[in-house]
Amino acid sequence: MTRHVLLTGAVGQIGGLLRAGLPSTGWTLRCLDTADMGAARDGEELIRGDITDLDAVLAATTGVAAVVHMGGLSSEAAYDEIRRVNIDGTYHVLESARRAGVRRVVLASSNHAVGFTPRATCVPVDTRPRPDTFYGVSKVAGEALGSLYADRYGLDVVCLRIGTQRPRPVHPRHLSTWLSDADAVRLVDAALSAASPRFAVVYGISANTRGWWDLEPGRALGYHPVDDAEDYAGEIGDDVDTYQGFLGGEFTGPEYDQ
Repeated sequence: MTRHVLLTGAVGQIGGLLRAGLPSTGWTLRCLDTADMGAARDGEELIRGDITDLDAVLAATTGVAAVVHMGGLSSEAAYDEIRRVNIDGTYHVLESARRAGVRRVVLASSNHAVGFTPRATCVPVDTRPRPDTFYGVSKVAGEALGSLYADRYGLDVVCLRIGTQRPRPVHPRHLSTWLSDADAVRLVDAALSAASPRFAVVYGISANTRGWWDLEPGRALGYHPVDDAEDYAGEIGDDVDTYQGFLGGEFTGPEYDQ
């Protein structure tokens, strides 16, 4: 595989990390976002475009070897907006990859695809979808679309059920769900580099001592997280999480009713 990648959502939190970190692992980037991305860095191409516009996504996808899809709404919103941006946008990415002959797509899924799953010591990736919000529904739909394009059209699709991505954990729940900045780059690099994964779902968290999710499917693709939220446990403490019964935490609470 050549190492030229389209990155959607390049201005977002994780998109920004990948824009800074993936080139150091040998990938060259074409970045797509609706927002101003500033000046292009060495070897980088910038395109202003919207994932809700199929023609724009197809134009941006043509000529790359892989797509990392981080674009979209990153939290709950009205269903119509979630559908338009997250579900239709993911369809546009996969359909553009198919039309452009791109064989590898990495999709940002979320732990909220299984948010109403009761917490356990090691939740497998094949647990049934139990989304906690319309946002979570959009991630279930994205995984289903990825599975369809892998089976019907032969694309390699890796879905990353990302946990809590931030520079450091600050809440007791994060001791289980944290994904560090450096591990986020390692995760995406592994998803891009894995040999013929066809279709895979992996959990995107660091090597947290208290982690709830099975990291073995990610390790099988070459993802070897280094950081551990436990290093911050003394600062954070052990306050009780109001919604400690479910993987989705506060996303399962009544404040997310619509």
